[in-house]
Amino acid sequence: MSGYDGVAEAYDDDRDPAHERRLVEALAADLPADARVLDAGCGGGRAVLEALADEYDAVGVDLSVEQLALARERAPGAALARGDLTRLPVAEGAVDAVTALHSVIHVPREHHERAFAEFARVLRPGGHLLLTTGVGNWEGRNDDWLDSGAAMQWSFHGRDRSLELLDSVGFDVTEETVRDDELGGGEWLFVRARLRE
Repeated sequence: MSGYDGVAEAYDDDRDPAHERRLVEALAADLPADARVLDAGCGGGRAVLEALADEYDAVGVDLSVEQLALARERAPGAALARGDLTRLPVAEGAVDAVTALHSVIHVPREHHERAFAEFARVLRPGGHLLLTTGVGNWEGRNDDWLDSGAAMQWSFHGRDRSLELLDSVGFDVTEETVRDDELGGGEWLFVRARLRE
């Protein structure tokens, strides 16, 4: 994603991952000791990879080369790959958990079901999912996001449609948390779910 290539450092500096880190720690508490975790849309590796790469087999996938470079510095123990959330470069049933924090929201919403189906494909039965999506239905663009000179786009369904799509590909939602966006405007829905066995 060229937007995140252009805004990688500004985004990394501005985002406070404390809330996400607490959610990731709660997820980790439910994982087996030898778990493999996929961070889908890993960005610069904050919150997920930096927290889990030393203890678990952690894999990060992102489209942004610049974000992957930051993730490599932050979590040198993680395996990293460039890839698309709708076509993950991960084998079927290969991971125990998938995280997708602030990543699916940048995928055009007509492809969200495909991304969710990819999460289900790569998870083992009973596997865990932690993701961020929108509370309301919205699409938009900012041509100078975070005063970086880079454009960024967002696209997401409202809560009910997102949860319907998760259900349709085999997930049972176990927890929902709504939190204000610390970068300004709107709210995010954090969802925990399990893939049906």
